[in-house]
Amino acid sequence: MNRRSVLRAALGAVAGCAAGCSAAEYAGPERTLRIAAGERGGFYVEFAQLLAGRVDGALVAVVVETSGSADNVGLLAEGGADLALALADIAGAAAEGTAPFRRPVPLRAIGRVYENYMQLVVLAGSPVLRVADVAGRRVSLGAAGSGAAVFGDRLLAAAGISAEVEHHTLVEAAERLADRRVDALLWSGGVPTPALTALAEHHPIRLIDLTDQLTALRAAHGPAYQSVVVPSGSYGNPRQVATVGVSNLLVTTPTLPDDVAGAVARTLVRQAPHLIPPSALGTQYLDLRSLIETGDIPLHPGAATAYRALRR
Repeated sequence: MNRRSVLRAALGAVAGCAAGCSAAEYAGPERTLRIAAGERGGFYVEFAQLLAGRVDGALVAVVVETSGSADNVGLLAEGGADLALALADIAGAAAEGTAPFRRPVPLRAIGRVYENYMQLVVLAGSPVLRVADVAGRRVSLGAAGSGAAVFGDRLLAAAGISAEVEHHTLVEAAERLADRRVDALLWSGGVPTPALTALAEHHPIRLIDLTDQLTALRAAHGPAYQSVVVPSGSYGNPRQVATVGVSNLLVTTPTLPDDVAGAVARTLVRQAPHLIPPSALGTQYLDLRSLIETGDIPLHPGAATAYRALRR
């Protein structure tokens, strides 16, 4: 479902009890939660769909497909979503009111959920061997409104280069890379991402090590960026590749009722084994110690209360 149709469905949905619910722990009225996710075929949508099917309490959740993190936070700000998945760097920029946001967006975290991998992809025979080699070439930096688009601009600035930047969905970018209409694409997601696996089956690909720019990225934008490793065997590559990782946060606004936030937080802990998307080869943070490590975005009081109760 696209964003518009999902929003219409959310407004007209008849609420009921989703799988795994426990109405005794959610005392509020039945309601529908709208989860702003990302592109179809990507990690965000996969995780959001799993969460929607397991949400605890007398709640029904629907998934809103978007372009990604920045779009998700925008939906929260305008009241078009109740929960959103966002990269930690995008959530931090929103809270501060810095680019790509024009004013601060008050955010509260339900928890830190997964590690996200920045993947700069080229064809196997490409002369691009490092970030600097992208200079002057055609590169898709993710869909407009995505976390990849923001990170891509920051990556080029950190490298001190410019490129012929385009913005496409992952499917479009993969098609353009296969046809050599772009020289590289940037994707922000889990490993392995199915669309990239499918691309690699017909057109061998390589990932570019992004960690040469990590120091500059952290100096300019803070500690949200860290070094992570894409394991060997991913997308048919025999060697592991270092890249930049960013935590994914499940965020909301301060107006979400405490009991709703608590119900979602309990779901993240209790249903953790059932919330693992196929493209989540990387680190999962669905345990009490990691969920509460949300950086500059404070926990929602309802989530914090739920975690304290679960710790006893």
